[in-house]
Amino acid sequence: MFFRKNKPAPPSTGYSSYISGVGHFVPPRVVTNDDLTQYMDTNDAWIRERTGIESRHWVEEGDGNTTSTMGAAAAKIAMERAGVGPKDIDHVIFATLSPDYYFPGCGVQVQEILGLDTVGALDVRNQCSGFVYAVSVADQFIKTGMYKNILVIGSELQSGGLNLSTEGRGTAIIFGDGAGAIILSRSDNPEESAIMSSHLHSQGKHALELAVELPSSMYPLSKILEKLKQGEVPTGIHPHMNGNFVFRNAVIRFGEVIKETLKAHNLSASDLDLFIPHQANLRISQFIQKRMKLSDDQVFNNIQSKGNTTAASIPIALSEAWEQGKLKRGDKVLLAAFGSGFTWGSVIMRW
Repeated sequence: MFFRKNKPAPPSTGYSSYISGVGHFVPPRVVTNDDLTQYMDTNDAWIRERTGIESRHWVEEGDGNTTSTMGAAAAKIAMERAGVGPKDIDHVIFATLSPDYYFPGCGVQVQEILGLDTVGALDVRNQCSGFVYAVSVADQFIKTGMYKNILVIGSELQSGGLNLSTEGRGTAIIFGDGAGAIILSRSDNPEESAIMSSHLHSQGKHALELAVELPSSMYPLSKILEKLKQGEVPTGIHPHMNGNFVFRNAVIRFGEVIKETLKAHNLSASDLDLFIPHQANLRISQFIQKRMKLSDDQVFNNIQSKGNTTAASIPIALSEAWEQGKLKRGDKVLLAAFGSGFTWGSVIMRW
């Protein structure tokens, strides 16, 4: 099947965007693989072998953490590191699949929590690829000259929607909670730190291979309530994943979009200083690393301690990489993600 290649267009304004600040937040509660044995038939070795995950962070019931508050916590750190205040933020883009409410979205909640001016707020619902899509949108806004500082957030509270039973262990063992944020700022010198390009794709043919189907406008709420009254749990209310199928597609699409990105800039994998993949499964990341012939120093993974935090995984990893001194000015950094939809994409930048 032929896919149109996304070719980066030079900004007509002469502006470029760069990441001026990063931050992340995870709830204090750590859930180990051994902890999961109280809910389902599993064990530490089984989970590590299949996913590489050793532990993840989940919110504690009543601790006050929500998708929007965690996003705001990460945003405050990113803003402080960028040296910007609430009055400096021109726009908010919030990527999540687990909003506090069906509507309104989390972007407007963050605007209120942080005390921002009445700036625009946009929510992105592209699941694991959500943050990459959000960065791409923010980059285009800045290149047009429309905005100067955009707050981009990826945040998820997934633990409350998991099927904590042996039946649901295929997905319940994977997901974690947390948030990451960046400040994307405007520069008039694209030869310095800058987003170089982004590359986005989708294929809805396989939408239901990785999905939560309920609640849905196609399935009346009255039917859901009726089943619950009868003591039944409606099919589709918990995450469904065709694991092997998703894995096969992920490694193919990761490879394609990485090649597309490098080709757009006449680069090879050896030119990359750091590759941060979406933290879906350590085995996927290792497969891609081996195929690209990247060293361990060129790849950053944190799924071992964070699990799959969906739209938050890349910004959390980016923030941790920065804190650990793995990012320096001028580094070529590649972000790539694949997820439900299917959607996939990449962003390459000079740090």
